[in-house]
Amino acid sequence: METSHLKQAGSWKRNAALFLGGQSLSMFGSMLVHYAITWHVTLKTQSGSVMTLFAIAGVLPMFFLSPFGGVWADRYNRKYLINISDAVIAAVTLVMALLFFAGFDNIGLLFICAVVRAAGQGVQTPAVNAIIPEIVPEEHLTKINGINSTVQSLCMFAAPMASGALLAFAPIEGILFIDAVTAAIGISLVFFFVRVPPRQRSEAAASAVDYFRDIKEGLLYVAKYPFIRRFLLISALFCIMAAPMVMLTPIQVTRNFGTDIWMLTAIELAFSIGMMLGGVVIGFWGGFKNKAYTMTLANVVFGAVSIALGLVGNFWVYLACMLVCGFSMPMFNTPVTTIFQSKVDADYMGRVFSVMTMISSVMMPLGMVIFGPLGDIISIDYILIGTGAVIFLSSFLIAGSKAIREAGAAN
Repeated sequence: METSHLKQAGSWKRNAALFLGGQSLSMFGSMLVHYAITWHVTLKTQSGSVMTLFAIAGVLPMFFLSPFGGVWADRYNRKYLINISDAVIAAVTLVMALLFFAGFDNIGLLFICAVVRAAGQGVQTPAVNAIIPEIVPEEHLTKINGINSTVQSLCMFAAPMASGALLAFAPIEGILFIDAVTAAIGISLVFFFVRVPPRQRSEAAASAVDYFRDIKEGLLYVAKYPFIRRFLLISALFCIMAAPMVMLTPIQVTRNFGTDIWMLTAIELAFSIGMMLGGVVIGFWGGFKNKAYTMTLANVVFGAVSIALGLVGNFWVYLACMLVCGFSMPMFNTPVTTIFQSKVDADYMGRVFSVMTMISSVMMPLGMVIFGPLGDIISIDYILIGTGAVIFLSSFLIAGSKAIREAGAAN
């Protein structure tokens, strides 16, 4: 991977900082809009069915467009793809803001906005993950991915509070305008100041595009390497089993500890703070020499704490468990991302990350389809104990896989 001239010039840190800064600013604006739209639709309709449809509108476009986004990320300039998808999302958001400002307060417009934003993420996410190893030396990937995870967690922590505060005294179109401004700044930083070295592409990657052939080749590449297959299968299992912890714990809190709003806020804050701390630790520590063992430890901790969430009867202990759950997330995700960035062929990296995007976008909603109705039949405590046990046991699939251990070993 050609980053030597960047290292010689001493500019990769500046490059990475500008890229992550631009993406983080754009992400913060996007999350402001996400929460503002979600709460606006909730307050406007007060309908569970409408919210379900809204959630689907924010997931399915990402799922279906990600394979094509992966092909584009492998064939075209990733920097331009990131900027174009950001620009399309910002343009649609700006149009929505102008329409709302003109008096067209229509829920259907927000559904269109959600669909376009999800489609843009389906293109952008594989390109972002694939471009990082182009601008960061391999030996620093874990640190940069850890820092990126911390910044994303900080956005997740701050955006709901900022969005709620803004909605208290400003109309929704005001927040939509903010997103357009943050996107414009983020795009400018990446486009004008981030240098990406020329990418050496294989003859196949330079040939005429055939989307379905390229998608098939990407899937065959995934199937060819055992460590990729097993990572993706374990990630899919994790996303399904983690759905109750992510989505049913607010209901569990109201049933077990009370309906005070501060309690629901506290568990979200504890999880976000845990993720920030986990990102900082993995960024500076780097994990075990073999990344597979870092992932195994994180999986063990997440599974054990999920079980504990179904057993504890004290709210403050419950909060501590949520913090540890959040802490374990970047300890798992960062090594996975780093291994893919360092081990996957550059010509297939976009498509491999697109498969990861598809898994993350569809498996957790699938988990909710399974466990959501089940939570109305049996205690959520039992569901968390059961799913936590499955996650805990899946740790042995990581540690026991020779292919994963070999992929996780330091070069």
